[in-house]
Formats: sequence, C-alpha cells, structure tokens
Amino acid sequence: MVDASIHLLDRGRVRADMNYVVDGYAMGSADNPDPEHEMTEFVVWSAVVDHPEATVLWDTGSHPEAGDGYWPAPLYGAFEHYDAADHDLESDLDAAGYALSDVDAVVTSHLHLDHAGGLYHFADTDVPVYVHEEELKFAYYSAKTTEGSVAYLASDFDYDLNWEIVHRHRTTLFEDFELLHLPGHTPGVMGAKLDLPGETVLVAGDECYVDANYADEVPLGPGLLWSDRDWFDSLQLLKELQRRHDADVLYGHDLERFQSFDGGWNR
Repeated sequence: MVDASIHLLDRGRVRADMNYVVDGYAMGSADNPDPEHEMTEFVVWSAVVDHPEATVLWDTGSHPEAGDGYWPAPLYGAFEHYDAADHDLESDLDAAGYALSDVDAVVTSHLHLDHAGGLYHFADTDVPVYVHEEELKFAYYSAKTTEGSVAYLASDFDYDLNWEIVHRHRTTLFEDFELLHLPGHTPGVMGAKLDLPGETVLVAGDECYVDANYADEVPLGPGLLWSDRDWFDSLQLLKELQRRHDADVLYGHDLERFQSFDGGWNR
C-alpha cells in the first residue's frame, strides 16, 4: 500500500438523455408507445493523485468554450456541458490547492471531448501525457477522417504533447498505481487500480458511466459503445478485481457515486 491520496475535482455537469448512458432505459411498447425520456445531470470530473513518485492529473475535462461553439452543435445538443465555462482546468486545480505547475504527469483515460479538453495546457511542455496506443490511433483516425467516432476533436489533442504510449492491458505506472486497459466505450479507455492505505480504489472511468452499467451489467447506449463484447470483458475484469481486493469503484459520470466518494478520498 503506497502512501498516496486521491483528490477529486468537480469539473461541472453534462445534461443528457439517460438512454445514451443505459441501453434501453426508456423503450416504447404497445402499452406505452411514447415513453417519457429522462434528462439527467452527469458529472464531469478530474482527479489529482498525490503519489510519492509524482503528482498525477487524471483527465483534463471539457474545453471551457464547449458551449460557445467549440463543441459541434449536434454533440452539444445531445451532451450539454452547460457550465463548462465555469470549470477551466487551471481554476478547478487552484480551488483544490494545486497549480498547473504542480502536475508531473497526465493520464488521459481516453480522448473524447469531455476528457481531453484541457490538454492544451500541457502543449509544448515536457509533462508526460499517458494514453493507450489504441486510443491515440482511434482518436486521430476519427478526428482526421470521416470514419470512427464524432466525439473526438483534433483541436483537443493535436498539439506538441509529450505523449507516453501505453501498450499493454495492465501497466504499472508507479508503485501500487496500475493502469488498466478497458476497451469497450472506445478502443483505448484506461482505468486504474490504486492500492492506498486501508483501501483499494478502482477507477472504472467511462467503462461504466453510472451504477446501472456496473451493478446491473446494462451496456452503454449504442451511440456510446465501440464494442459490446469488449465492453463486457472489461466489465468482468473490473468485477474480478473488485471482488479480489474489496475495492471501491468510481464510475465515469455518476453524480451520486462521485459525491459519495468526494471527501472519502480527500485526505
């Protein structure tokens, strides 16, 4: 158990239809052909891992101009990060007692626009930015062609960044801080396993947006799922690790789980 701590940063709220996040959440039927759709608020978060070997920033959130035309209109219409302007990375770090200059390394769980929008702060620096090989390939493929996924913006990550490429499914970043390759939502989503004093923490990230994805094993909606089979396999890995280590699990966008962890991890 390494003497490290995790500080969660609240990066604002995205308003979206629960059907995107939980497959089949509101399905029509003969008895109810026009079901109500539930618009829900989801959290966007980053984290600072205070580790003896490095201060690590986990994800950089959305670009602060997401609602001012930076995000394409159809995407913003579906996933409205309505308070992005109030959650610039530098300001949110400052509120938690950190400066950009304190960050020794960045881990990008994946390069979707609500996770990579603050990478510009690290352009032309020597701060290593960890990303999985499969994610970097797919992000450029998506952003630079008409194929792939629309959720990648080249303007988020097409900089002179000090990329550190993760190749394996399980990679030790620092002592008791392991990166986990969790393909499904995208080809290169990464989570983490951290063995802290008195507890093990699993960062599921966008493998599981909300508790229903994890506890009930309901996949993300088709628009958020690159590979159903890979998603299921990644989920089983997380569940096995959770059982083996009695770990706490943090999801990618579940507001209730985020709020219940906040404070518990801030030591």
